[in-house]
Amino acid sequence: MLITTLPALRQLYGPARERSLKKEIPALDTHAVRFIGLSPFVVLASSDADGHMDASPRGGDAGFVKLLDAQTLLVPDAPGNNRLDTLENIIATGRLGLLFLVPGFDETLRINGRAVLSTDPADLALCADARRTPALAIRVTVASVYLHCGKSLMRSQLWDASRHADRAQLPSMAEMMRDQIRAFKGEEIEAETQAQMLERYRQSL
Repeated sequence: MLITTLPALRQLYGPARERSLKKEIPALDTHAVRFIGLSPFVVLASSDADGHMDASPRGGDAGFVKLLDAQTLLVPDAPGNNRLDTLENIIATGRLGLLFLVPGFDETLRINGRAVLSTDPADLALCADARRTPALAIRVTVASVYLHCGKSLMRSQLWDASRHADRAQLPSMAEMMRDQIRAFKGEEIEAETQAQMLERYRQSL
């Protein structure tokens, strides 16, 4: 049976808890500001004008996402693969969702809002670090903020080092991509080993 209506969905789960509804706030408070300051990792969720979705991880030193005020934050854009999925989606829709993680914390912070791409020198200077000044920054105007409970990370035991998978259980990403491109595109590409990829990563971090 497929659930295709809101009443059917609510019959399965029941109403949202009052506290879950009340926790959503329209601006960054002191707790959200501190959470972002501790976070070295955020996932950016976006879609294009046709609704095709994308989720992209971004990382840096703790606090690499900068705050201008209670309604505005800046996400520096570091070098990547130049697909620009998130950036193109922002141009198409101007909307963005963010999920902040802090190592060792089971709770996460969710922010939704409007986004634009900025090359304002003041924004770029604020986002600069010891490695580089970014080519652009994503300027987010906050619409909603809320803390997300820790159940999913507790279930996954994400931070428990004893449960971390051995990287040797899978080939390198380049080797997996080679196999996927061969299988689905009928083309051949060269594949780096994990050690070769890590060395290339280090040179461009």
